[in-house]
Amino acid sequence: MSKHKLASDNIQVPEGYKKTEVGIITEDWETCMLGDAVEFLDGKRKPIKESERAKIRGIYPYYGASGIVDYFNDYLFDEDLILLGEDGENILSRSTRLAFRVSGKIWVNNHAHVLNPKPDFNIDFLAEYLESLDYSLHNSGTAQPKLNQQTCRRITVICPPLKEQRAIAQTLSDVDGLIAALDQAIAKKRNIKTATMQELLTGKKRLPGFDGEWEVKTVEDIADCLDNIRVPLNESQRNRMKGNIPYCGANGILDYVNDFIVDDDIILMAEDGGYFDEFDTRPIAYRMFGKCWVNNHAHILKAKDNVSQGFLFYSLEHKDIRKFIASGTRTKLNKSEMEKIQIEISYNFMEQQAIASILSDMDAEIAALEKRRAKTQAIILNTANRHLKTTRIKYHDVGQSEFATQKRVIQLFEQQLGYSYLGYWHNNRNIETDKNIELTTNN
Repeated sequence: MSKHKLASDNIQVPEGYKKTEVGIITEDWETCMLGDAVEFLDGKRKPIKESERAKIRGIYPYYGASGIVDYFNDYLFDEDLILLGEDGENILSRSTRLAFRVSGKIWVNNHAHVLNPKPDFNIDFLAEYLESLDYSLHNSGTAQPKLNQQTCRRITVICPPLKEQRAIAQTLSDVDGLIAALDQAIAKKRNIKTATMQELLTGKKRLPGFDGEWEVKTVEDIADCLDNIRVPLNESQRNRMKGNIPYCGANGILDYVNDFIVDDDIILMAEDGGYFDEFDTRPIAYRMFGKCWVNNHAHILKAKDNVSQGFLFYSLEHKDIRKFIASGTRTKLNKSEMEKIQIEISYNFMEQQAIASILSDMDAEIAALEKRRAKTQAIILNTANRHLKTTRIKYHDVGQSEFATQKRVIQLFEQQLGYSYLGYWHNNRNIETDKNIELTTNN
């Protein structure tokens, strides 16, 4: 008998609960096989070769394993359904949703199972429950991950009373609303920063109190290149030097070691393997403060006297430098070419500093929102999904407004996330207004 099985057998079941294949659930809940919870409509699916799609393009979504693939002028289904990816790496990687709800006129290929929930199941609850499962346990593929229909039919699902399914689905919808609001706020902040950079880093818009000329300088004119201090370490060397000091490469921190080669405010710009073609959405340079070790895949830059390090960094962070890149099997920014990159810069050091300070404050806001989102999602995955869907919380008196369920998610938001809960049904403020992109918190 495995240690896991022994530990599972020794778990004490609280009064009013029972042990099942999916865990401990309330005694008035049941379980069943997915094949008993839905009707599989896979026989109605029809794949279309890419060469044939152009002939039938239209307005109706054509779905595959992970979402919409194309649009056709005809459809196979016209109802509320759940699609569950049948094959593909996403079964294991889960980089996008595997189970998702679809509605209306659609066409589905043979890479997604088509599920029509039976009357005892709320479609939103079942979609979220299926999305929460670990499908590596059901993978029958070898070269490519696969969930065959026979295996899917045997997946165990929980069967709460329909009212409670609706309550759980509504609660999880509120959680999704918060994450969507955070994503919306982050996207807006990033767009504002991009627009601000385009205005301030070119002198097109001047800050109050500053005037005077701007000039065009090369990187060589305004920065020292410290590539001579770089030292690459192979994996075995790093394993012998484990510590808490960042070991940096082309696009960020790769590892942590117990020693450093620089202790300063530096800019690291990818020499090879950088995101040069994606400069508008991904940085080609990043900044390090304090002790760090740098390998030979990133150039080290330090602003010269009377040049703001922050201004130099933001001028390079999303710059289009593709004309300076050497072609070959691996794109590379040679030192000699890097030093030719041109930057518009104010004569006034204080103006440089002021611009860098504004952009730094914007970065801090974005970082705070990203941290909040990561924390929110982690707690939701580890708490809300586990407790709300694997049923360790018992729901009582689910009434007209289903406030009993809502109270439990309010505790999650307020006690563990630090939010003032935004999902009250009578006053839903989950989505920010156009004029105010800040999120209400208790902090």
